[in-house]
Amino acid sequence: MPPVRAATRRRHWGRDLTEVAALFAAMAAADLIADLVNHGPDGGLLLMTSAAALLAAAAAHVWWTHRRSGRTPAAAVPEVPAGDADRREDAEPTLWRLRTTVRDTPGSLGAVCTALAGSRVDIVTLQTHPLAEGTVDEFLLRAPAALPAAALVLTVADAGGTDTWLERADAHDLVDTPTRMLTLATRTALDAAELPLALRQLFGRCTIRSIPAAAGEGPVQDTLEDTVMRLGDPSGGTITVQRDHLPFTPTEFARARALVELDARLGVRVPDSRHVVTLPEGNELTVRRAGPEDRTAALAMHDRCSPATLAMRYHGPTDDADRYLDHLLSPRFGQSLAVETASGRLVALGHLLWDGDENEVALLVEDGWQRRGIGAVLLRKLVELASEAGRESAYAVTRATNTGMVATMRELGLPLDYQVEDGTLVITATLPSPAALPWAAARR
Repeated sequence: MPPVRAATRRRHWGRDLTEVAALFAAMAAADLIADLVNHGPDGGLLLMTSAAALLAAAAAHVWWTHRRSGRTPAAAVPEVPAGDADRREDAEPTLWRLRTTVRDTPGSLGAVCTALAGSRVDIVTLQTHPLAEGTVDEFLLRAPAALPAAALVLTVADAGGTDTWLERADAHDLVDTPTRMLTLATRTALDAAELPLALRQLFGRCTIRSIPAAAGEGPVQDTLEDTVMRLGDPSGGTITVQRDHLPFTPTEFARARALVELDARLGVRVPDSRHVVTLPEGNELTVRRAGPEDRTAALAMHDRCSPATLAMRYHGPTDDADRYLDHLLSPRFGQSLAVETASGRLVALGHLLWDGDENEVALLVEDGWQRRGIGAVLLRKLVELASEAGRESAYAVTRATNTGMVATMRELGLPLDYQVEDGTLVITATLPSPAALPWAAARR
């Protein structure tokens, strides 16, 4: 039993005994006074004296009670052990991203900053997003580890902040906004496939979707509607950026439009990266990035593939391969790899497709080049691209009878999840950081 509760219980037993003793004493005193009044010569005077004594005693009791109520008994407030206090002080501060809306009046932002300082919260960075009414202030905060998230939100609310949103941050958020924008602009300028990834990294948790243009559809107008942005894709169609519960500000809308405009001015571009691999039989093949310019060679490879190989890849009719390739080779929907021989003949294609928050990997190897390790090389390269893009998983969709694809996925050496439905197999691989990939460690 804790010491505080034990002391309280002992104090209650002592009080009970004291009250019983006082009751018996009062009864004896009352009997004695009654005898004196009835038989004594000055009964009235005695009653008046007794009444005055009782009133004085009552006043003294009230005074003593008020005096004690102003104090806090030492036993009622358990002390924090010295070791726990030291651990709280030594704990690493917590990084938070906080966004709140304040009135557009002098001193509103200062009140929030003063309240945060009063809670020993350090403001690392601050951005302001002007609105028609009020201002959205976005903070990166370093708060004491012992300060709960709810207390942080209440502190901001008491200082005048409304519509407050809070989430945990990490070391990547320590980069200031101008530096982050320049970095994302550089990546977008080097590779057209980076635009969806740049938008996602710019806004954090959001869903990016590229929607192809419909037949006869004209240019798409950029629009901002609360938690959804629609941007005209320079290659045709619409790029939709959606975020749950946190509306986009006009400032964020302007940043997104700036990245899209940069992409439009630079046109279609694919990095000229090449990697030569040697197969076990000694043949040297080149693995490189593929783009729309490889469509003719890819169609020729389709013609050399058997119907069974095409059906295994596309899970259905292959008569509309032209439409498939237009989508697969577009850098807007992901990154594609081509494998070609020394003579320049295309013999395999690999695709990493951005599927909202998820990522699909797909392979197609010409019949005459299957079971030579080309699929394993392609799959590793695609997984590296996904990991470098900060993706946490990648999945492959194939038939449950496709033992070759299952074996290739297992050779990755990554945690796998299998889901089978109506003969369709979905294999999802959990991705670590690029440096933690099994084959990267083997190379080192």
